[in-house]
Amino acid sequence: MRLNKFIAHHTSYSRREADKAIQDGYVRVDGEIQENPATQVDEKEADVWISGKKVAPRDKYTVIVYNKPKGELVTKSDPRGRKTIYDSLDRKYKHFIPVGRLDYATEGVLLLTDASKVATALMNSGLERIYKVKIKGEITQAMEDAMMNGLELADATAGGHELSDVTSMTFAPFLGYKIQKNEHNYSILKIAISEGKNREIRRFFAHFGTDVADLKRISFAEVELNNLPTGKTRFLSRSEYSALFTFLKETEKKARERGEKR
Repeated sequence: MRLNKFIAHHTSYSRREADKAIQDGYVRVDGEIQENPATQVDEKEADVWISGKKVAPRDKYTVIVYNKPKGELVTKSDPRGRKTIYDSLDRKYKHFIPVGRLDYATEGVLLLTDASKVATALMNSGLERIYKVKIKGEITQAMEDAMMNGLELADATAGGHELSDVTSMTFAPFLGYKIQKNEHNYSILKIAISEGKNREIRRFFAHFGTDVADLKRISFAEVELNNLPTGKTRFLSRSEYSALFTFLKETEKKARERGEKR
């Protein structure tokens, strides 16, 4: 793991603050001053000190649910000065890592954790994400066919961010969908997918010439919004933590098995 990432994950320092501390000579790794933020360290074994204080990796972890509103970026800071989730979150969550991203105009369930291994496992998982989608126009048979069978696009730039370098995209069959309203002006449906990266949903419907008017993630695996108000946070419930523990244990088991087969 990169040294700046290690510090940001296990302290209250942001990635940018970690970079500055390293470059200013305040960080020692195994007794030696390190001034390169990209220095690789072993998350479990490295002896890292910053400004005379030992950085201790956390064995325990915390996960919170944030009901992200529209108009916030999922990033530490924005060069254009736009609002980020960390402007709204309590300062004690400053070092928490978001599990994936919701774009500026998307709202709903966003998980954040103080443990990098938890964030990585959840981000790379095929766990079900459910979204409520409002699109302009009707839901066509071609859309339903693509939701059921998947879609491969050589040009998937429509619906993507203007600065994105992702041009082509393969859409796996949706895990499920339910049409709640289908009318000429606009339609509403719930969809279940296993990823959701790179504005996948917006790109999917843009391929059919349809704009997404509203997009809200209402659940991530077992974690649902329930009655959590927009802009508020909550801790995982006991049952949600139990499900997460089971998932992480199974993920570690599969990783060990893959390692043994090599």
